[in-house]
Amino acid sequence: MKPAFLLAALAAAVLGFPAQAERADRNQPMNIEADALRYDDLRQTSVFTGRVVITKGTIVIRGARVDVRQDPEGFQYGVVTAEPGKRAFYRQKREALDEFIEGEGEVIEYDGKADRVKFIRRAEMRRYRGATISDEMVGSLITYDNVTEVFTVDGGPASATPGGRVRAVLSPRDGASAPVAGQRPATPPAQLRTSPALGGESK
Repeated sequence: MKPAFLLAALAAAVLGFPAQAERADRNQPMNIEADALRYDDLRQTSVFTGRVVITKGTIVIRGARVDVRQDPEGFQYGVVTAEPGKRAFYRQKREALDEFIEGEGEVIEYDGKADRVKFIRRAEMRRYRGATISDEMVGSLITYDNVTEVFTVDGGPASATPGGRVRAVLSPRDGASAPVAGQRPATPPAQLRTSPALGGESK
């Protein structure tokens, strides 16, 4: 793999991150900032280190180190590692919606063949509707399958919650409070009328 193809490989490693990702991102140029880059042509690996920031369309990835490798079939695998005591960050817009998915973890792994992303240790994933947090999950490990759109949250010692428990806040979807078809609306409360006796009769 030539250096010119290196960025394309890295781009492929982040294209499939979760939740019906914005398709237009695939055609956007990738911008990478880092303090250093080490590329191994024999092993088909590249390592970016030092305050790594990746942007590609709506995608934003931040971490202390990003490792990318490509298997013989051409599938890419990416690992984003945070600085000690901090968490790596991932964000991307959902397709055709005013929604964003954000995730954090001490390590973020992406499996290009399975189209799956993992947030590992002190993991947190949030879904924004506009600028408002809609759903939030916290645990030790969060796995999101982009093909099935199913996510799992595991607790454990590496969870950010007390006792290593899973925590989730899920908001109702739009229209959840709408009346069921055929259901009669609730009877409005009776209207009260003023009585002259309450205020005293006119003199």
